[in-house]
Amino acid sequence: MTDTEKDLPVKRVTKKEIRRQVYEKLAGALAEYKTGINEKKFDNRLKKVSKVFALDIAKAVKNGKRRNKKEDSTEN
Repeated sequence: MTDTEKDLPVKRVTKKEIRRQVYEKLAGALAEYKTGINEKKFDNRLKKVSKVFALDIAKAVKNGKRRNKKEDSTEN
């Protein structure tokens, strides 16, 4: 990694943005099942599932960054 790459600001993705992205992907993937269930229930369940997934993804990203920092500090 060069010095210029280290100086670039890293865009942080919030839990809310992750939740929105997961919701959109699931809604697209499960669109054909939307007609079999009441749309309001379907959207509500997708919101709940996307919230759970987003929390896990955010934790994994956070732990990954933490591990990278530890590895960087041990290399010096």
